[in-house]
Amino acid sequence: MRLRSLLFVPGDRPERMEKALASGADALIVDLEDSVATASKPQARIMVAEFLGRTAGRLLRFVRINPLTGGFADADLEAVMSAAPDALVLPKSAGAVSVRDLDRRLGALGKGLPPILPIATETPQALFALGSYGEVAERLVGLSWGVEDLAAAVGSVTARESDDIFSEPYQLVRSLSLFGAAAADVGAIETVFPAFRNLAGLAEYARRGLRDGFVGMMAIHPDQIPIINEAFTLSAAALDHARAVVALFEANPGAGALSLHGSMVDAPHLKQALRLLRQAHA
Repeated sequence: MRLRSLLFVPGDRPERMEKALASGADALIVDLEDSVATASKPQARIMVAEFLGRTAGRLLRFVRINPLTGGFADADLEAVMSAAPDALVLPKSAGAVSVRDLDRRLGALGKGLPPILPIATETPQALFALGSYGEVAERLVGLSWGVEDLAAAVGSVTARESDDIFSEPYQLVRSLSLFGAAAADVGAIETVFPAFRNLAGLAEYARRGLRDGFVGMMAIHPDQIPIINEAFTLSAAALDHARAVVALFEANPGAGALSLHGSMVDAPHLKQALRLLRQAHA
């Protein structure tokens, strides 16, 4: 499943859902949580189910339900599961325990078990459960993170510096999310870049995401999608180098370290090359 770009769309705005189909995003995240006011949630569930029902096969359609602890999630699931979303986005996830809780609720509905994308860092407690996702890795389509709710819980004035880059505590959260995804052997999905008119800043942020090991990124505006897709599409040069590393070790079985284009390559380089090729194949 290719997930370079995942575009959030409010679940109570059918005209935006329709427009998002042509955005070029690899997946849409139709939202029933933060972008929908409480009074609008019942109607939004109907709109989202209708949208899912008539767009099957056009692109990946994820649904962000409400948190499991907030009293709305069961109604979300009952409304949308018959329309077969391609995955569920789980906000305020507290680790493997939340994934199992969601699976229990899905099982009670008898509507199947779509893959899950947890938002893994929205509460302080959740940070200490990042290592548990390996227990439920077979249920995950990836692992993402977010800071707005976390910053509010901590009492931070802001999570970002003046250039929209995260401040030091939230850089740590980003890193832990990346390592948590790697520990579970699932793709790490970068969080949103909220300054949607700052496309140059977005391009640099997405470039760093690929550099650091993220495989894709969430977006809040269609204009962000072409930049994110470009950033998370591996270059021909990167793929050629990965193939060369793999071919070198295949030609020298049992070797520990080899020379390629004047640089040493060893087992970690081979592992990285194989990961990049798997990512490109997906």
